[in-house]
Amino acid sequence: MFYVIYAEDKENSLAARKSARPAHLERLLALKEQGRLLVSGPTPAIEAEDPGEAGFTGSVIIAEFASQSDAEQWAEQDPYVAAGVYEKVTIKPFKYVLP
Repeated sequence: MFYVIYAEDKENSLAARKSARPAHLERLLALKEQGRLLVSGPTPAIEAEDPGEAGFTGSVIIAEFASQSDAEQWAEQDPYVAAGVYEKVTIKPFKYVLP
């Protein structure tokens, strides 16, 4: 089943986000290579492709996991969690319908 992982950034976490980004992307690429990643990306703090120093307010990942528990364990091991980027992470089942 797919799960949506919605993570909200802590204030002033842009430097930590930038530092942990390569390791974060590596894990996402592994999901993609396994055919389990539907979509992922950050939520900019302003309406801009590159928000610059305004940074981001969070991240969205929709990926396939065997269970909610597996999705939670995967999310807990995210480099952004270890770097202190996220304030809160919410994980919910996601029913993929379109396109």
